[in-house]
Amino acid sequence: MGTFPDKKSSDHIAVIGGGWAGCAAAVTLAKRGKRVSLFEAGRTLGGRARRVDIDGRTLDNGQHILLGAYRSTLSLMKTVGIDAERAMLRLPLQMRYPAGADGMDFVAPRLPAPWHMLVALFRATGLTREDKLALARFSTTARWMGWQLHDDCSVTELLERFDQTDRLNRLMWTPLCIAALNTPPQRASAQVFLNVLRDSLGARRAASDMLIPRTDLTALFPQQAAAFVESHGGSVTCGQAVASVSVSAAEDRWNVAFKQGADPQSFDGVVIATAPEGAADLLEGLYDTATLRAFAYEPITTCYLQYPTAVRLEQPFFALTDDADLAAWGQFVFDRGQLNGVAADAGLLAVVVSAAGDAIAEGHSALAAGIAAQLAKQLGDPQLQTPLWTKVISEKRATFSCTPGLLRPDNTGMPAGLALAGDYVAGDYPATLEAAVRSGVAAAALFV
Repeated sequence: MGTFPDKKSSDHIAVIGGGWAGCAAAVTLAKRGKRVSLFEAGRTLGGRARRVDIDGRTLDNGQHILLGAYRSTLSLMKTVGIDAERAMLRLPLQMRYPAGADGMDFVAPRLPAPWHMLVALFRATGLTREDKLALARFSTTARWMGWQLHDDCSVTELLERFDQTDRLNRLMWTPLCIAALNTPPQRASAQVFLNVLRDSLGARRAASDMLIPRTDLTALFPQQAAAFVESHGGSVTCGQAVASVSVSAAEDRWNVAFKQGADPQSFDGVVIATAPEGAADLLEGLYDTATLRAFAYEPITTCYLQYPTAVRLEQPFFALTDDADLAAWGQFVFDRGQLNGVAADAGLLAVVVSAAGDAIAEGHSALAAGIAAQLAKQLGDPQLQTPLWTKVISEKRATFSCTPGLLRPDNTGMPAGLALAGDYVAGDYPATLEAAVRSGVAAAALFV
């Protein structure tokens, strides 16, 4: 890791990128007394987890679930004045399918760990005795192993080693793997999957809780993060793309040049918190960018379907059984009206399709039609076949493909005064909001 210049409370640090990693870095720096200038190329903060305004509606570019294990994210939310218990609906760990999905009903009670998992397993419906024994065997063996593998492999291989049943794989492990890693189990990293399970299923009960945003993703943290930075003497500029970062003529300083409309500025340090390709472009000639340019990516799609305002799910969200042959691609459905409590969102359902490459191949209209038919069948309501309005939002490079043994960049070898942040930076977690926030906090710590 590069040697950083002497740290002063007056240091002026640029943060390039206003996603969750950049916002986390900016808040951490501002809290430690640094003067921060945050630059975001887009018009809205949040990066790949942000608010979008479409057809007069406020939506998100993707529906998210956070976990109680996301300690860094929850801590920074508190720092910027967000009451997480009001901003998100906290539910116990669950995998609940509607009656028409041939699924299961698994809900962890609010008991101390590991009793919450044991009782949930005992009470679960839709699983055979063999399924339950397999799940208990997986949990016990993973704990005994310390949630560590000698050599990484695919999640599919891991499940085969642990003799998991086909039904359990279909209803529990595959949906969890795709939701957590956004990578199909046959090519997803078993070690990263175990890391997520260790900090949720294998930790205290509250760590396994599912936290569902009640507000849009920009308001959930980035918007308040910007206000915090500004209240601490910093600045936040949206719509300002950075063209280059270069060594300043002045000792221990860096020049940041912009693509349009602004003169270059000089800083004591720079946090680069853009997507990997953007970071590689800015760091070319300054840092070995091969790892940054080597990522493969996975898309995430959210299909919004508007129904009459009287339409309401029996609970805030359900898991769905997907079937590619029937174009039934949805994996989870969320009742936005029930979550947000906003009259304009009554009857609005959001269906998530992770690792969505095949799902979007036939186009958005075909995807929406297939999902509408899936909802009508699995939720047992024929009117869901004909929504009043649909909108499909795809993030084609939502996350990196989290494959076994994947090399991820870190700040080792970075020039003094530069730091890298992003959910793709080396760490225990896949490309999640928590990974982004952790990387931002760690990058900021290099300057304080």
